[in-house]
Amino acid sequence: MTLAVMLQGTASDVGKSVLVAGLCRIFRQDGLRTAPFKSQNMALNSGITPDGKEMGRAQIFQAEAAGIAPDVRMNPVLLKPTSDRKAQVVLMGKVATSMDAVSYHAYKPRLRAQILEVYASLRQEYEVMVLEGAGSPAEINLRDRDIVNMGMAEMAQCPVLLVADIDRGGVFASIYGTLALLQEEERARVKGVIINKFRGDVALLESGIGQIEALTGVPVLGVMPWLEVDLEDEDGVALQQGKYLRAGDRDIDIAVVQIPHISNFTDFNALAAQPDVRVRYVRRPEELAGADLIILPGSKNTLGDLVWLRESGMAHAAVRANRDGVPVMGICGGYQMLGETIVDEVESGLGTQPGLGLLDIVTRFSHCKTTTSVEGRMAALPGWLAPASDLPVKGYEIHMGDTTLAPGGAPALMLEKAGEFVPDGTLSEDGLVVGTYLHGLFDSDAFTRAVVDSLRQRKGLGPLNAAMDYAAYKEAQFDILADAMRRHIDIARIYQIMRDHREAAA
Repeated sequence: MTLAVMLQGTASDVGKSVLVAGLCRIFRQDGLRTAPFKSQNMALNSGITPDGKEMGRAQIFQAEAAGIAPDVRMNPVLLKPTSDRKAQVVLMGKVATSMDAVSYHAYKPRLRAQILEVYASLRQEYEVMVLEGAGSPAEINLRDRDIVNMGMAEMAQCPVLLVADIDRGGVFASIYGTLALLQEEERARVKGVIINKFRGDVALLESGIGQIEALTGVPVLGVMPWLEVDLEDEDGVALQQGKYLRAGDRDIDIAVVQIPHISNFTDFNALAAQPDVRVRYVRRPEELAGADLIILPGSKNTLGDLVWLRESGMAHAAVRANRDGVPVMGICGGYQMLGETIVDEVESGLGTQPGLGLLDIVTRFSHCKTTTSVEGRMAALPGWLAPASDLPVKGYEIHMGDTTLAPGGAPALMLEKAGEFVPDGTLSEDGLVVGTYLHGLFDSDAFTRAVVDSLRQRKGLGPLNAAMDYAAYKEAQFDILADAMRRHIDIARIYQIMRDHREAAA
């Protein structure tokens, strides 16, 4: 019999995704074939499976924690917001449509059968399923058509653990209020509570824990301390909360422009993991001062974010910094923004707009979305990038635009596709501006180290000689997480909950 447990939260950003990854790692360590599952994910951080399907980054790193390849069945529905009111709907890894929130809510019942079928197929292949909810199950306005919280738990016929974040305050009220708003049969499904992100002496919580257990009848299975573990985040809430504020000085300062619809900011986790690099996410022109490298990241609304760049003064500041000799790099949407012209009648509806004019390229959006995992090599690179020439790289593409280089334009990379090498990206003649569609570029250790050491050389610093294995680094982070969860959460009780769970009689 396949065991299953679902983690739901009292709110968004309470740490569900990380704890799911930790459970996946624990069950793997215990010799059990384990898979994560989240029926519906709303996030702009996405990745590509080996067979070219798009899914949420959270389920990808959870699969990594479980020691398995990501499978789009682990995240059958992905919602990628394109504005405050509309989102692109990705079903089983491919774009289906775009909808506003009201239309999607009406559409959800049509997804239930597909989600259940996908979950059932995964369950047949694994010994343990670790499910994740979204937001809170107490969002009573969404209960009637829920497919991701209690509605999913009912479909999976699994017990639920409620995760509450103490760092934001009011943890006992959030636990009590969440459980109070659940229907009786939903409350019965909740078999335990995990209090997350605690700073201080847990003895201070003991009286409160006793009271909340008496009030709700639900046991607290553990109190997780605030943990400095370097794992990916599901969406941009982490940026809003300041998680990625890198404290302390480093030799190399890299500024990533935090555009409103930033996507795949996890591209820069490997860069930030370098011992001599500080990555800053910036929103004001004056924050670009002192940067050794400026990066324009991916976007889910390229033209909308380009408008913001101009209105905020960031466009002028970035161009001026580049003219003063600061290198600028663009990834995906950021690459498109660096060009002369963007033609978009698909994503934003803003038509034809001028780019920043730092690269001689033209981008035209289409309805066809490119989603592929690729490997390749850097091209022959000029200037400060020369040490990275011809180095192997790998990553993935997620974009709806096609970019054309000017005659004689130089590509930045050569990517292997269908047995042939095709050009990707471009760069300026002096190498001070470079763009590419390749997400995950900095996960390639040799390339990243070459770039950072070249930035060091520009500042008169010698190479650090600090070879980094980022894949091994991530594995170590999963083990740190699992060890902490074993020390602070009653894992034996979770096993018991999964084994003892029986569905209530109808």
